[in-house]
Amino acid sequence: MMTDGRTSGIIHRVTGSRLWKSVFRHGYPATDLDRMSAMFTNFFLHLLPAKVHPNSLRLTYTWALGMVTFYLMVIQFVTGFLLMFFYIPVTDLAYHNMKDLQFAVSFGLLLRNMHRWAAHGMVALVFLHMGRVFYTASYRPPREFNWTMGVLLWLVTLFLSFTGYLLPWDQLAFWAITVGTSIAGYPPWIGETIRTLMLGGHQVGQGALLRFYVLHVAILPAMLCLLVAIHFWRVRKDGGLSRPEGPSPKSTAIPVAGGRFVPGPQKTYTLMEVVRGTSPMVGAQRPEDEVPAWPHLLFRLIVLFQVVLGVVVLLAIVFDAPLEELANPTHPPNPAKAPWYFLGLQELVSYSALVGGVVIPGLLVLGLMGIPYIDRAREGEGIWFTSALGKRIAAWSFVGTIPYTMGLLFLNARFGVRRFAPEAPQGVVDLLNPATLLLAAIVAFSVIVGWRTGSRRMAAIALFSAFVSAYVLLMIIGTCFRGPNWDWALPWL
Repeated sequence: MMTDGRTSGIIHRVTGSRLWKSVFRHGYPATDLDRMSAMFTNFFLHLLPAKVHPNSLRLTYTWALGMVTFYLMVIQFVTGFLLMFFYIPVTDLAYHNMKDLQFAVSFGLLLRNMHRWAAHGMVALVFLHMGRVFYTASYRPPREFNWTMGVLLWLVTLFLSFTGYLLPWDQLAFWAITVGTSIAGYPPWIGETIRTLMLGGHQVGQGALLRFYVLHVAILPAMLCLLVAIHFWRVRKDGGLSRPEGPSPKSTAIPVAGGRFVPGPQKTYTLMEVVRGTSPMVGAQRPEDEVPAWPHLLFRLIVLFQVVLGVVVLLAIVFDAPLEELANPTHPPNPAKAPWYFLGLQELVSYSALVGGVVIPGLLVLGLMGIPYIDRAREGEGIWFTSALGKRIAAWSFVGTIPYTMGLLFLNARFGVRRFAPEAPQGVVDLLNPATLLLAAIVAFSVIVGWRTGSRRMAAIALFSAFVSAYVLLMIIGTCFRGPNWDWALPWL
């Protein structure tokens, strides 16, 4: 008993000291007001709002895709820092460093596996998060710019994963980067310059390995951190996550005192008398409709992180990251394939380098960034697919794109321009190839949907869904059904 009393006395003296209070300005909170104050005065917790709307916490609305992606990024950073102690970006040593991780470094294989699978998961989750934001129309004002930040985050994530692909310096990495940088060289006028800048020469070698390493461990992570910070900051300033309309469980359970909330310009969260006006979302919701982020949001995030970390560790234990033979520039595999997330692009490039490697990727990025500025209506914000009609259009777009795409590939294999006219001008080939016809059909379908429904939102759903369906199908074909010389092949033969 005396020991317990002495211990609590020491703890009380330490936590009551001036030094402790200079670092930790708030003790462990016991009330909701204290919890909100603790979050407001803590650097890390200040990233979260003090109060959140319960509808934003619904798992079936967000599926926590954004936070899962962020946690995967954290895992990437931690495992990446540790791997840097055992890796030297030199062509004569890189592959042997990978072998050392497998056999000589304690938990080295686990670290590498976690880094690898978290990277793949991050690429997939970023796009799924974008899909969630799109299908719930969460890019609507004032969140337009944050959607643009999301598109940039997606591109940086792709390049971050792509640059890390080369570091093991095995056959898979070497030839995947060779194919990937070849695609980067297709844009006219500047393509070859981009490729030379990426490789530090004209071939994948020491210069490329060093540049990819610097990009992977310094430049791209710094860009990612900056964009994530802006992304999170805009989420806060734009009123938090979007959410379904309707009363929250709290507001329906607890009557709200009339006249307590005063919306509009009389209330501001900005610096009084310094910044005039209000932030965009002030007045859009009543504080009485919200719940304290601690514990409702904070504890969910803690549990979610444990789940994500557990899944990544489990994958790392069960599945080893691939490591083939030492890179051999004189013996290319047949076929040489790009990383899986670029295989749909490689499939399109195989028909037309200009359309598949330049036109479609360029239009994709510009189109994604322009969505919130074209679709400016307020209908269906916070509702999956906006309406029952939106669900049907998305479903038909997903399903209908598959036979159309397969039909195009079949006709090209049987009656392609080069088959009947080997000397045909490249312009004719670019115009009559599956990539061009697929792009034209998707755009035409979207225009027809928009004209028939009179809704830009429905047109956007048709366009986005058809494109995603086609790209996923092409990615599956490139992964499983392309054999030597990029001919059709069955994966089970």
